[in-house]
Amino acid sequence: MADSRPSAAASSAAELPERFEDLIDEVHVLRLPMVTRFRGITEREIALLLGPDGWAEFSPFTEYGTEEASRWLRAALEFAGLLPGDRVSRPTAGSASRPTAGSAAEEEPQTVAVNATLPACPAEEVESVLARYGHVGTVKAKVAEHGIDSLADDLARLRQFRRILPDTTLRLDANAGYSLAEAQRACTEFADFDLQYFEQPVAGVEDMARLREELADRDLPIVLAADESIRKAEDPLRVAALGAAEVIIVKVQPLGGIAAGRSVIDACGLPAVVSSALESSVGLAAGARLAAQLPRTDRSRALLGDSPACGLGTVRLFASDVVADDAGMRPVDGFVPVTRIAPDPDRLQSLAVDPGRFDWWARRLQQCWSRLRLGERERGEGAG
Repeated sequence: MADSRPSAAASSAAELPERFEDLIDEVHVLRLPMVTRFRGITEREIALLLGPDGWAEFSPFTEYGTEEASRWLRAALEFAGLLPGDRVSRPTAGSASRPTAGSAAEEEPQTVAVNATLPACPAEEVESVLARYGHVGTVKAKVAEHGIDSLADDLARLRQFRRILPDTTLRLDANAGYSLAEAQRACTEFADFDLQYFEQPVAGVEDMARLREELADRDLPIVLAADESIRKAEDPLRVAALGAAEVIIVKVQPLGGIAAGRSVIDACGLPAVVSSALESSVGLAAGARLAAQLPRTDRSRALLGDSPACGLGTVRLFASDVVADDAGMRPVDGFVPVTRIAPDPDRLQSLAVDPGRFDWWARRLQQCWSRLRLGERERGEGAG
């Protein structure tokens, strides 16, 4: 049948349809099994959307409310070409990328470096978990799964890691699992592991700033990075204003898209690392595009090196991805491609959720679209 949907991001707000099903050609909801428990889950539910520019992913965690999840939908619709945003460069496999303003490089790279992710697993599983990634130069280890009560297990895991990979760059991520006092105690222990940075040890921006001051006063060599303080805060720029971190972690879906992510990076003026929101290869492709646009500065090179490893290798945490096992965004020698990904038709069938879960996601998409559409209309009227 003829396609009457809006063309790629060219529609005015007034032309956007009320019903989400009138906006998108094709929607699939999938359940991806995980290799090991991560972020408290063993399966990941995602929605894949097909738009004029190709496939995009909408995968806010199921506990997120409509307001937060609508930003994830905006990112998906931007990447699919249905809302304005990232219209600068659209690399495909085997093609050269166009230059990006403000970048030290003349062209965007065709691959980006990634870190391996070490979940909160028993120490004896460290080697087998990391073996799934092959050769990588950087590893991010999750800590504080149960707050300070996990410290002994975290230290055992990190000691095992250092026995296996004594020279590999190490990052930690606490996902805001500590109080300020607990973070001070944990940092004392973690300082012995030669960290590149420690990501979001505490929740609030103010506490991040206080912790950074405490670390400086005690001369502990730990660089702080902000994640939740960027993607969940109403004002992500407060991190830079308060001096709460030296590095920011940006994620495309939570921030509302590639354009929004780049705006935060430029406005903060801090070295940035692009990370995954535990997405399939389709969602990781959007992250890789933003990672390819990261500005290179003297400060970013001093803290992160010439080619900062981004947290976009997490497809290795899935037992099944939306593409064949040797395709997609699986890291090869520590790198992933900057390209678009189309899901395998067989995987769309074999990984599909049951009708009840599909209906739940369809309702969620409509709720998020109604909220997002209102914002887009208000934005359009404000610009008129």
